[in-house]
Amino acid sequence: MKEKVEEAINKIRPMLQADGGDVELISVENGIVKVRLQGACAGCPMSQMTLKNGIERVLKQQIPEVKAVESA
Repeated sequence: MKEKVEEAINKIRPMLQADGGDVELISVENGIVKVRLQGACAGCPMSQMTLKNGIERVLKQQIPEVKAVESA
């Protein structure tokens, strides 16, 4: 499952990089994906919205086993 998550994150990554940020996959355990936002995303007040409405939504669509995405 970690490979599937990494592939999905690689599809999202260019959008984050376009805004000066990035995302790093930390772990995948029991359907919970932990990521670390980097660059401009790390200190952005909209980072939780990016995490939930962006990254989590896409991962859940592509990988039904994903239950949630959390910041590490």
